Amino acid sequence: MAKGADHQAYIGLGSNQQHPREQVIQALEALDRLPLTHLAGASRLYASAPVGPQDQPDFVNAVARLSTRLSPLALLDQLQALEQRHGRRRLRHWGPRTLDLDLLLYDDAVIESPRLRVPHPEMIHRGFVLVPLAELAPALCLPDGRRIAPLAEARRGDDLRPLLP
Repeated sequence: MAKGADHQAYIGLGSNQQHPREQVIQALEALDRLPLTHLAGASRLYASAPVGPQDQPDFVNAVARLSTRLSPLALLDQLQALEQRHGRRRLRHWGPRTLDLDLLLYDDAVIESPRLRVPHPEMIHRGFVLVPLAELAPALCLPDGRRIAPLAEARRGDDLRPLLP
């Protein structure tokens, strides 16, 4: 990665607390204001059943494509700070949240560190990530060469509903 070059990062967004649709829309706008970063595209919004405990509301999800000069860890720091500004509290694993931002992909990098794993290790099992990601970037491939579109097609049966604008 050349210093100062723009990198493509894909971010999964989710919310099921405090007006989830507005939380995701505001987060998309805030992603465009991150340092050395701009929003290069976004999927439409989707509703999905929660992963894990079912005693919580459905989620609103989307995927964003960012063009950034931030390193993966610096971008992660910015995403976590944005979650905090939206009132994110980590009270229960897979529990309700005002905003969840996951760094899904960063160029074709494979990152294994204590703080960050890219590609996101659960993304290939989640329709609420794969379907909006394929909508946004249908020709995209994972670093291992697997294409996103067929992975998304296999998850279309998941409880995922596009939301009207």
